[in-house]
Amino acid sequence: MSPTRPSEPDAPPSGPVPGLRRFASSAHWGTYVASVDADGALVDVRAHEDDPDAAPAIGNVLGSQRARSRVTRPAVRRRWLELGPGADDRRGDPDDAYVEVDWDTALDLLARELDRVRTEHGNAAIFGGSYGWSSAGRFHHAQSQLHRFLNRIGGYTRSLNDYSRGASLVLLPHLIGPRTMHELRTRPVSWDAIAEHTELLVTFGGLRRSNSWVVPGGHDRHVGSGFARRAGASTRIVSLAPAGGDVFGELDHEWIPMMPGTDAAVMLALIHVLVVEGLADDAFLERHTVGAAQVRAYVLGESDGVRKTPEWAQEISRVPADRIRALAREMAASRTLVNVVYAAQRGEHGEQPVFGGLTLAAFLGQLGLPGGGFSHGYGSIGDYGVGTAHVPAPVFPQGRNPIDSAIPCARISDLLLRPGQDYPYDGATHRYPDVRLAYWAGGNPFHHHQNLRRLRRAFASLETFVVHETHWTATAKHADIVLPVATTLERDDLVAGPGDATLRASYKAVEPPGDAREEFAVLSDLARRLGADHDEGLDSAGWLRRLYEEWRAAPGAPPAPDFDAFWADGEVPLPQVPYEDTVFRAFRADPDARPLDTPTGRIELYKEAFAAWGRPDVPPHVAWLERTQWWGSPLAREFDLHLVCNQPSHRLHSQQDMGAASQATKVAGREPIRLHPDDARDRGLVAGDVVRVTSPQGSLLAGVLVGEDLMRGVAQMHTGAWFDGSAPKIADCVSGNVNVLTRDAGTSALAQASDGANVLVKVERHDGPIPPLRAYDPPRFAPARRTSTTPTRVAPATRAGHTPSPTLTNPER
Repeated sequence: MSPTRPSEPDAPPSGPVPGLRRFASSAHWGTYVASVDADGALVDVRAHEDDPDAAPAIGNVLGSQRARSRVTRPAVRRRWLELGPGADDRRGDPDDAYVEVDWDTALDLLARELDRVRTEHGNAAIFGGSYGWSSAGRFHHAQSQLHRFLNRIGGYTRSLNDYSRGASLVLLPHLIGPRTMHELRTRPVSWDAIAEHTELLVTFGGLRRSNSWVVPGGHDRHVGSGFARRAGASTRIVSLAPAGGDVFGELDHEWIPMMPGTDAAVMLALIHVLVVEGLADDAFLERHTVGAAQVRAYVLGESDGVRKTPEWAQEISRVPADRIRALAREMAASRTLVNVVYAAQRGEHGEQPVFGGLTLAAFLGQLGLPGGGFSHGYGSIGDYGVGTAHVPAPVFPQGRNPIDSAIPCARISDLLLRPGQDYPYDGATHRYPDVRLAYWAGGNPFHHHQNLRRLRRAFASLETFVVHETHWTATAKHADIVLPVATTLERDDLVAGPGDATLRASYKAVEPPGDAREEFAVLSDLARRLGADHDEGLDSAGWLRRLYEEWRAAPGAPPAPDFDAFWADGEVPLPQVPYEDTVFRAFRADPDARPLDTPTGRIELYKEAFAAWGRPDVPPHVAWLERTQWWGSPLAREFDLHLVCNQPSHRLHSQQDMGAASQATKVAGREPIRLHPDDARDRGLVAGDVVRVTSPQGSLLAGVLVGEDLMRGVAQMHTGAWFDGSAPKIADCVSGNVNVLTRDAGTSALAQASDGANVLVKVERHDGPIPPLRAYDPPRFAPARRTSTTPTRVAPATRAGHTPSPTLTNPER
């Protein structure tokens, strides 16, 4: 039973329509209004009229709700149903067949399989793969729902960190302490402080407007562009990046073209200038840091014989030496904020740009000054620097995982392909558990993960792969059991993001299609089959009420009406209290009384622990480490373009790629690749051509765009195109998913984070047949060929393959 849902008997701005009802809803990319006709059909979705900078992704909602790729009934891969659990290299075959079943059959099969795996192999053999981006809701949050369920049936192998800033999440606690890293995320130098105090904002990786549309949990209205414009009116902005378009278009800024992955070299050269010209703040370094002497020795070439001069950095980055030297002087003469975007650390040795940005800011000596110092999030996430203290929102409790088994999230393929093998991580040696079953909800690893050839081999090694999905994504098409779940518009929820102005009701507007159900209901029924309690006797309406009432009764909660009044009104204001105690401020004033939570209490620019570990990819101070794939490597003789893979502007990750806004960005139906005019001309290409893009890891088809605001030798593609492997003789992906191209190697032994932001490629015109797109098609459905609708047992399995069940007839290998 749902709470009573108010709706507005009104029309969308296009004009009056009799019987039309409007419902407020919310996503990670913002709030919007859904209009439903008298028959209960969704007919219009649009932003609130007073949203100053609504995300284009809203334009995808209508088409995706109606898409033929919706999962409408539970489905089981026929080979798994007939042959039982086991490794299968046919997983993900475009012509593989699924059998649609009723809910009781699906849940009985799944409960039996979960019980088999935990009984025979232990709960560490279950991997809970959920990345959390499917819903902005506080209750219907797929990651929270799945992890609570798995905790209650005995635990699971979990993932650590994230794909967005995996290297930073491991590195920064070593340099500034865990508490200070949290403050750097939640109490950075604010946009208002930049507007008032910052004279020079130097950002490594740009300030992308589209990233400001996205906030975990969503925001009431989009405020990032307004903040940026106010700051840009008084602050000079310099962006070092491969593309000039990586800064808000309305901001006056200087673009200094810099080759991908060379940030650390430029930072070291800037520090070199500060040192040799006496511009470094030696007093700050002496009192607030440890390790400055070792950094000086490195940039002066005393420790390795290589002076990190601007001329040295020019050869690596293509940034003119004179501009590096002048920029260092400008930074020293100004109140300067050094910003490093998340994307800069998503590559091999990705820890080094973050290490370098912090070290550069320390040598400038402005950490803790109003408008000065170091930031890590501008241009990457929409709530960064909004300047208000975060108000905790209601949270669905996950409980405690009784199993101590975890991997860095970007090592999923290694986990499945190397069970029992040791690997280094964060200063220690760990061992991959032997996972037999992966359970995925709320995420699409075909968007997040790299080297999809390898990921597909990894999924093929599983005995069972379970996915909850709203649509037949590539992940769903690789699963053995697919359970249809409701979208945001098909369920009630509570929504709010960090720094948000309101806690809002997100109302159910339409019914789920077919047999799709709320994730909560699915997991509650499944838990009961396994002797566990997921729902605690409450339905989803009861949980919404409970979460809200517990939230408003908690100490320090803002004034709020009771649930019924809140639900009728649709929102409750959250305090917008500016924070003044920004990161590093108290530490700067008195480092002895307010030390950091590092071993020395200081900013550690040199890590003794890293030196003791003795790994060449984990240097004790910021260093320039050549990547396996960069424009100066031997591979570049064949793969002569450096491809930058950044987040899309017209969808969130891969969500709703079939929607109108996302489809409007395609070229020849494929994800576009943007080239410099000279690079296009050298290859005989023009805008609109279909090309084959190849890396050492794989290949794809893409459509050509040409742009001047891109360095020569650099190409650019958005991530998130739906994977389509239906024509492997032509390309690994014919729709343009960049993750068939990227490496899956980890940033270093320290963080083992994602290495997906850029890769070397070659681009050639595709003159052969252009295959049809099948990315948005559902799979083939077929009846099961066995004697019983329910197997008498789930077949045992080995890593080598299936052991057929005796109840099956004519199983095919």
